[in-house]
Amino acid sequence: MASVSTYLNFANQTETAFLFYKSVFGGEFTSFQRFADIPNLPGSEQMSETDKNSLMHVELPILGGHKLMGTDAPESMGFKLNFGNNISINLEPDTREEANRLFEALSAGGKVTIPLQEMFWGAYFGSCVDQFGVLWMVNCNN
Repeated sequence: MASVSTYLNFANQTETAFLFYKSVFGGEFTSFQRFADIPNLPGSEQMSETDKNSLMHVELPILGGHKLMGTDAPESMGFKLNFGNNISINLEPDTREEANRLFEALSAGGKVTIPLQEMFWGAYFGSCVDQFGVLWMVNCNN
């Protein structure tokens, strides 16, 4: 079933922030992965122990089926957090056709930051900034 979630980026505070959100909303994390869980990719640099311990992805259902998701955004991996780029709208369409349609429409006049492609976690994923500066992620698991 298609869904929309809110994705938050933090500078090494994701675990603390999500423990707080869990105390507010209750429930359990449905995903909790560290950067150390990423498979070694050919040609990739070795991660520092600090980066390995950082959260790559966390997911907490909050209200009405809405999911709050987050990640640490290490500068060593090319992230540069500023007010405005610390939150993305994550779309999870039911089909790749719909993923392609949404991605093409949202990125028109904007900037593609990650082209739609197969990812190691098994999804068809891409991200872009629309013409108004809003960050979007499209993550299709079908």
